[in-house]
Amino acid sequence: MYIHTKCQLQAGEKAMSYMDIPYSLGEKSAVPLCKFISIWKVQANDTYQVTKSAGFVTPGLFITYEGNGVITLADERYDLYPGSFFFVKETVPCTYNCQNNNWKFYFIDFSSLDMAHFLHLPVGEILSTAKLSEALQLCEKIIGTLIAQPTGYAYSANILLQEVLLLFAREQSFLAAPNHNEMDSILYFIHKNLNKPIQIDELVQKSGLSRTYFFARFRSMTGHSPSSYMLKLKLESAKVSLETTNLPIKEIAAALHFYDEFHFSKLFKKHYGMPPSVFRQK
Repeated sequence: MYIHTKCQLQAGEKAMSYMDIPYSLGEKSAVPLCKFISIWKVQANDTYQVTKSAGFVTPGLFITYEGNGVITLADERYDLYPGSFFFVKETVPCTYNCQNNNWKFYFIDFSSLDMAHFLHLPVGEILSTAKLSEALQLCEKIIGTLIAQPTGYAYSANILLQEVLLLFAREQSFLAAPNHNEMDSILYFIHKNLNKPIQIDELVQKSGLSRTYFFARFRSMTGHSPSSYMLKLKLESAKVSLETTNLPIKEIAAALHFYDEFHFSKLFKKHYGMPPSVFRQK
């Protein structure tokens, strides 16, 4: 995906064309996905009892929204309650049944637990969720998609299943280490204003954090200091401008607020191993 940011230059300067910065997954692109198989919406009473001596054929996910159920996996009992979800492995002997004449839940089975593991979602552990309403809406969307079967409905079912897992994973991640939304807004601000001079003090003020904590949080999120992060983005933008436009190097440097053409060329060579003029020729 490319984000196009138009440079706003001072009066009298030539207008530079759009700066393109590529946004990609890079090394993180090899993420496992799970394939949707089926979804069940169950409203059970005390007559509901299931025994699977060979276990489930594929992994599954229980989402309980009312009442209580009990599942026993290899002699280990788990009590499922409203507002909880529970991943089960395949091929583990199990039984599950309703408690107190009322158990309402969705059960989704899918191809693999690889995505759940990748997202650090515990398997074989009952977890509470405050995202029950959103999860139920996604389950109903899956069912509605399978009933209506619009074009691409199989893709939609898989995407919706992955949204369910992402919903729970993000919630669990937040509970483990609360996200600092103020830093998200800072990163977004930097990317949207790359063509403008940004002062570090301005970022600190926008974050509402102390200077020390701001630097610590920024580095933990990006692996860079604010200045090195912004320099990296500016050089990436300059690289694409060299590849896709015939703008003079001097204009590219000015548009990205480098001190001068020499300063820009020196930093570009240090980062990419060659000066911008040589890079453009190649």
